[in-house]
Amino acid sequence: MAKQISLSNLRLDPGSKHRKKRVGRGHGSGHGKTSCRGHKGQKARTGLDIKPFFEGGQTPIIRRVPKRGFRNPFKVEYNVVNVKDLVMHFKSGEVVDPEALRVKGLVKGKNKPIKLLGDGEINVPLVVRVHKASRSAIEKIEKVGGKVEVLPF
Repeated sequence: MAKQISLSNLRLDPGSKHRKKRVGRGHGSGHGKTSCRGHKGQKARTGLDIKPFFEGGQTPIIRRVPKRGFRNPFKVEYNVVNVKDLVMHFKSGEVVDPEALRVKGLVKGKNKPIKLLGDGEINVPLVVRVHKASRSAIEKIEKVGGKVEVLPF
């Protein structure tokens, strides 16, 4: 029958604790002379600094694998707002500009230009000032008596 374990009789499992290897303490220790480092070579020297990506002089994988694709450095990323979002947050005749969109929480951040897309329906005339707008969004807003002004960016 197994012995009851309590705080007064806790013990480590046999073999779970090892004594620290003390190198360079003479032949009798078993770790003397070269201190478990073998003979000569880069790994036997002090100040060893082999980077994890170093492949022993072989051309590294990052240089062996070809580059893929193309990244357009001139790509413009927009904060997108749909027509249906304007109906939910603005009243008839209001001016919708980037600052108003940020205040209402429709757009986050200040560095991206804003683009208006035509998803959804609109039934209130608004004056919308954005950096870019889709053709369908402009048509929908102008059909109900609103106006779209394009801002420079």
